[in-house]
Amino acid sequence: MSRFLSILLVLLASTTVGSANSGKWLSKTTNQEITYTAKEARRPSKDFVGNYATIVYLTNLGFTKVGRNSNVDDIRWLGEQGYRVIVLDYSGHADAVSPKINADIVAINDSIAAGEFCGYRNCSKNLSYVLFEGYRIARNVGFFKDDPKVYNTPEQYIEGDTLKMDIVYPANPSVSVPIILSFSYSNSYATYDSEKKTLTDANKAQRLNLQYTLAGFNDSFLEGAPASGMAWAIADHPKYCPWGKGKPINGPNDTYKSFQTNPDAVRKVKSAVRTLRKVGTSLGLSDRIGIFGFSRGSTAGALAIGDKVVPEFENAGFYLEASDEVQAAALGPGVFDFTKIYTTKGDGDTNLEVRCPWAWGPLEENQAKWESMGASHLIESSATAPVLLFYNTDDELYYQDQLAHLKKKLDSKKIPNQTLKDYGRGHSLPESTESLNALYSFFRNHLLGTKSN
Repeated sequence: MSRFLSILLVLLASTTVGSANSGKWLSKTTNQEITYTAKEARRPSKDFVGNYATIVYLTNLGFTKVGRNSNVDDIRWLGEQGYRVIVLDYSGHADAVSPKINADIVAINDSIAAGEFCGYRNCSKNLSYVLFEGYRIARNVGFFKDDPKVYNTPEQYIEGDTLKMDIVYPANPSVSVPIILSFSYSNSYATYDSEKKTLTDANKAQRLNLQYTLAGFNDSFLEGAPASGMAWAIADHPKYCPWGKGKPINGPNDTYKSFQTNPDAVRKVKSAVRTLRKVGTSLGLSDRIGIFGFSRGSTAGALAIGDKVVPEFENAGFYLEASDEVQAAALGPGVFDFTKIYTTKGDGDTNLEVRCPWAWGPLEENQAKWESMGASHLIESSATAPVLLFYNTDDELYYQDQLAHLKKKLDSKKIPNQTLKDYGRGHSLPESTESLNALYSFFRNHLLGTKSN
């Protein structure tokens, strides 16, 4: 197909998705201006404050696309789902490959979060996604009905909401690809409007709130995964409550200030994996699932890797007939064993040191209960998934202590693991070409069976 015809077909897609405009955008990946064409949906989907759900759709990249639909068909479909679609045309540039393309993913998310991208000032900051050509999105896939009595806030929240995930997958794929699941380090939660005297949707669908996730940390790993042959999904964090709040029934306010609690959290994690496997199969994905976790999302995601069966944690949530096993996990700084929080006093986890006893009683009298709250407890044998641990040595010391204890447990069970450290500064995610390559190579090895340097 000629380049002229390709552009013409993309423009024709605007007949089903509304008005279009075009211009130039400076790509950090190619160091050149590239053409963009933006199209409005006829019936746009908007977030709670009225900003537009947006897909930034990257085309004519430097690698073969997996989805066999034409870009015209996929762009039209996205418009029919209510998305504004901003198409970036890379003209087959040799640098539009993994992980060089991640520089543009960061730039796009930073611009949308800052309030302007390609001339638009009303792209949603929590309903905007970067998709590679050939990919579509299944948004708001439910995976667990929340129990309002776990965190008890706000008091008007008495009928549980459904926690949800977004799945980005190749449509009509030429091969079945694996998928990487991340639990958000932003929280969705129920909100009560005291003036209107009603619960609202104000803080639902916050799992991809750019200011607190991808843009806030220059996190491009998930959205860049398709360039390495994988799909991705992001799920609501299992703590369905504002971070910094939550309490047991009749317990002190803000008991759960900085942590989640089991069995609630692990049930949600397991149900999310089962849901992703079941729904993913219907979307043409393989049954191989990896976990990517950072910060509170690492604490949550780590609950998926262990092989120990705890009856209290099983048989809750959706698709009970599906497997909740995962095949690999990359875990950044998080909390994996709450019994270790007192190893060093004053190392950054004071909230945990003070409040965990409020929830679970004194450690010395409730050792088993405390152990059941962390992922380390679930690592029983070499059947546990392989793990890559990543962190910076100038991050909070308690994170490093937690990772050291987790590695010791993995080593003791002869579970394959590796470590990526000092890829950046402080509490951050990998951004460099070398560190991103290490992450993608790890998942390609364990999910695709592809050895790479």
